[in-house]
Amino acid sequence: MNALYGDKIKKLEVSVHTLEAELQFDMPKPTRGFELFELVCRTLGLRETWYFGLSYVDEKEYKCWLKLHKKVSEQFPRQNKVNLLFEVKYFPEDVEEELIEDTTRHLFFAHVKHLILNMKIYCSPEASVLLASYAVQAKHGDYVSGGVAPFSSENLLPRRVLEQYQMTSEMWADKIETWWKDHVGLSREEAEMEYLKIAQDLDMYGIEYFDIRNKRGTELWLGVSADGINIYEKENKLTPKLNFPWSEIKNVAFRDRKFTIKPVDKKSDDFAFYVPKLKVNKMILELCVGNHELFKRRRLPDPIDVQQMKIQSMDERQRKKLERNKYVEEKKLRELAEKRQRELEEQLLQFQAEMRGAQEALARSEEAADLLAERVRLSEEETDLLKQKASQAETEMRRFQLLAMKSEEARVQMEQKAKEAELLANSLLHDSDMRAVETDRLQQELIKARLAEQSAKDKLLEFSRQPAAFALTYPVFDPGESEMMVELMTDADLDEFNADMQQERVDYMERSHHIQQQLSQLRSELQGLRINEQTLPEPDLPPGLVKAESKHSTLRKARAGSTQAKVAFFEEL
Repeated sequence: MNALYGDKIKKLEVSVHTLEAELQFDMPKPTRGFELFELVCRTLGLRETWYFGLSYVDEKEYKCWLKLHKKVSEQFPRQNKVNLLFEVKYFPEDVEEELIEDTTRHLFFAHVKHLILNMKIYCSPEASVLLASYAVQAKHGDYVSGGVAPFSSENLLPRRVLEQYQMTSEMWADKIETWWKDHVGLSREEAEMEYLKIAQDLDMYGIEYFDIRNKRGTELWLGVSADGINIYEKENKLTPKLNFPWSEIKNVAFRDRKFTIKPVDKKSDDFAFYVPKLKVNKMILELCVGNHELFKRRRLPDPIDVQQMKIQSMDERQRKKLERNKYVEEKKLRELAEKRQRELEEQLLQFQAEMRGAQEALARSEEAADLLAERVRLSEEETDLLKQKASQAETEMRRFQLLAMKSEEARVQMEQKAKEAELLANSLLHDSDMRAVETDRLQQELIKARLAEQSAKDKLLEFSRQPAAFALTYPVFDPGESEMMVELMTDADLDEFNADMQQERVDYMERSHHIQQQLSQLRSELQGLRINEQTLPEPDLPPGLVKAESKHSTLRKARAGSTQAKVAFFEEL
């Protein structure tokens, strides 16, 4: 009945989820996996397809990858709706050297950021803040002072980090903002690449973990990555005990739940481990084959299509760089013009203030001149009045002289009165002279006030002729059988690929002393804000993780020794 029902389904509804979008497709039933995958890649504008895959979770809660050579409908029998997740399947050894196009880089950035925020990749608190600052730069561009932080720390930091410290969202935002200020001038593409360059040096970056047991039944972790195969103790997923680079592995095979790895070293025995389910072995084999194929491709000349892609990408980046430089130059010119305009506006305000001061001084001068003129008028009136009184006194003196002639006694009295009148007249004349001198002085002050008034008028006229401030305008296997063996290294490969291919490189973080110093300072600042002080050397690590020195230094230690010695060590774990 179900088969008959399935035959009636003409179309298969497929939903493909990315971290930023959901794609809907109505696919014919005969559609194969690679046809669907190519359609998704074309829709996303992705050409570096070899890093990605379509995954899903089966009915037993196991993660599976869509088989590209099989029909989609055969992988989802009796289903007319399929949900798939488009995600990174294989990681490059060096993101800066290998990721070609901006679309690829952005998809990697979104995927790695998602893994860090969801604590699938362990990241220390100080490195989390640094990565968050690059994520802010990629999304919001250059820092602008004086504004409110356009982000929330809850969306930029792992929950584990937020819960370990007595810090509010605003305090975390301030820490992120401090680093954000250092990234001024980085484009979105550059900020995302800096994020990935730091993230790829995290210990758990690019590693797919599987629960395994060795022959002795010891529970271990198997890690498959671009560098090779790592073996971890059960309580520590950060520091590998052993590392087998791809150049040391000749072939891989499984039979039921047993997985066998044959080393290149003929003196070394094969080593094997066991997994809970056959399906897990199929997935391990698929990842080993894919990662080893990419390992070889990196060490061979690029195919023509990849060379063309690199040339096109280089041209595109050069074009974007020129546009970015042009934008930065225009921004600088605009900022200079705005600064000049602000200076002119400040000068205008200063001129206006000085002009108001000159107007006020003119008003005071006019008021003082009017007051002096009034005092001159009053002084002249007093002078006339004194002269009139002096004349009256003189007339009175003459009358007294005439009366004195009539009588000696009257004469004596008149002489006395005449002397008094004469003294009064002299006093009045003296006062009149003093008033005249005061009048002359006041007239001189009036002349000076008129001159000051004229000077204030001239200065006001000069300010009114100053030019005003001007406004400016601105100008992206499915083997059905229960066993399989895949040859990873042929004899020809062994001649071409040798141990020298595994070139040691220094961590990006180690190359930047500036970043190291800032991380150390931030680590010290955060240390005092930890909620629960513990005796462990790294109390911020989640259970099951033990902090390593650095990713590549521990890999060098885990890789040390002969393959034969490492296999023997694995068997004794």
